[in-house]
Amino acid sequence: MTMPDLAIVGGGAAGISAAREARKRGLTVVILEASDRTGGRTYTIDWKGHALDLGATWMHSADRNPLAALAQQLGVAIDRAPARWRNQYKNLRYSQEEQAQSWAAMEAFAERLRSGPREDRASEALEPGNEWNGFLEALNGYLNGTSLNKTSAADFAAYWDGSDNTNWRLPKGYGGLVSMLAEGLDVQVHCAVQRIDWGATVRLTTGQGTVEAAYAIITVPTNVLSRGDIAFSPGLDDHLHAAAQLPLGHVEKLFFESDDPDSMPLNAHLIGDPHSADTGSYMLQPLGMPVVEGFFGGDWLADMDEEALAEKGRQELGNVLGSDFVRKLRPVAFSDWRTHAFICGSYSYARPGQHGARAALRAAVDGPLAFAGEACSDTDYATVHAAWTSGIGAVAQLFGSAP
Repeated sequence: MTMPDLAIVGGGAAGISAAREARKRGLTVVILEASDRTGGRTYTIDWKGHALDLGATWMHSADRNPLAALAQQLGVAIDRAPARWRNQYKNLRYSQEEQAQSWAAMEAFAERLRSGPREDRASEALEPGNEWNGFLEALNGYLNGTSLNKTSAADFAAYWDGSDNTNWRLPKGYGGLVSMLAEGLDVQVHCAVQRIDWGATVRLTTGQGTVEAAYAIITVPTNVLSRGDIAFSPGLDDHLHAAAQLPLGHVEKLFFESDDPDSMPLNAHLIGDPHSADTGSYMLQPLGMPVVEGFFGGDWLADMDEEALAEKGRQELGNVLGSDFVRKLRPVAFSDWRTHAFICGSYSYARPGQHGARAALRAAVDGPLAFAGEACSDTDYATVHAAWTSGIGAVAQLFGSAP
């Protein structure tokens, strides 16, 4: 095999975008992917002809999201209906007044975050005794996958201020789009990289043998880097330390089907318990699919398997919609990112005082290596478009600005 110009470790959104950008420049590229598929934390499965996203679902900040433009170029259908996260179906157990109060509490919380709590710990921006503190914890669970006590205030504020309210969905799945964008690339699956020796060139030791390339971009999740799955020689202590300050949180999806889907409203949204930190967010018949899409986030998920989470979902949905509705539900798909061998979590959050670790992770290496992934973004972390943009940025870091 002729030595490629660029080897990319990881076939998720960052790796795919880096490979596409490198090929535009006329470079030869190989992607080394540990699992059996491309897409990383975007993963769409087919269920009875419907596309269920077990990973990323929403095309966030869609007006400036480069994947939206790519989807349009490919003729991929986009659902541009506004997200209904701030609207409780029929105001059940969560009145319009309470909804307004809870989101006002979130805006006030964000303002306190911007002022910079002394220890850069997001929980310091909570008002003691505020009735919506559980709601704020739940939001942080969805956004960061952990508790406010473990989250950098500066990091949370950067994300909140950097995102907008334009969020679109893809009827064929976000994972379906990302996998489509990988078509035609040289991808070696079942090819986990175990060691990277770098100097004048890069030598990557994998379970399938050794690959030598002129340059390499590392796009694997931060948990994989910080636990030492890949050995680097010479060492990259600063980058690996930065990765350890940006662990992946706990976020999972669970889908239910119903024996009576016609009884469910279309594209309706529910919060199980708006006063609880460990509550689910539910979409009923999203995009007209005959399912309930449960979304859960936070440290409380650490000990929850599919059975336990399904029981919690049934309990919360039963409290809101009644026992007759719940008796017709049964789980059909579960994400289980926590136990994924090559990911081990959802998306990155910054520990208190560590917002700057994102810049440290993407910092230039004095050699033929670069890092990419959603964790490298200061403001759009936890999104597919952050990973996508970072892959393009890593190519520019190694090879200069695009001609």
